[in-house]
Amino acid sequence: MNIKDHIRSIPDFPKPGILFYDISTLLAHAEAWKDAVGQLADAVKPYKPDVLVGIESRGFLVAAPLALTLGLGFVMIRKRGKLPGDIITHNYDLEYGSDTIEIQADAIKPGARVVVCDDLLATGGTMVAAINLLRSVGAEVVAAQFLIELAFLKGAEKLDVPVNSLVSYES
Repeated sequence: MNIKDHIRSIPDFPKPGILFYDISTLLAHAEAWKDAVGQLADAVKPYKPDVLVGIESRGFLVAAPLALTLGLGFVMIRKRGKLPGDIITHNYDLEYGSDTIEIQADAIKPGARVVVCDDLLATGGTMVAAINLLRSVGAEVVAAQFLIELAFLKGAEKLDVPVNSLVSYES
């Protein structure tokens, strides 16, 4: 099945000049979504992760069903103030400002093999921050997994782990 056939492109969203790749059409098509999760599982299995991590919020849509399919736990990286209990915070800069992500302090056991998941890889800034946050709590980040990669933005070049993408756009 060609997963690209189930991803809708919306021009000028969220602002003029941006082409938004909408995964809601993929999620709404049960057969295509099941096939996509199966393809993601096949890509992740060789890394033998102990746990999958999803980045808020669409990364949760990738990591949670994938973790369930693989029989693994799922951990969330969220924006500031969204997680209860003791948390570890990481501040980082983006092209348009700065942001903060957090993880619960006890979510990852030191030495755990982790694959980090998100819906889309663009410039790579958020994924770099997530990898740094995970390493700060003792995780061994073994790969980054995406549904979509905007290859022309060269985000994968910023990552020091293997990058897997189900769908890639070259322009």
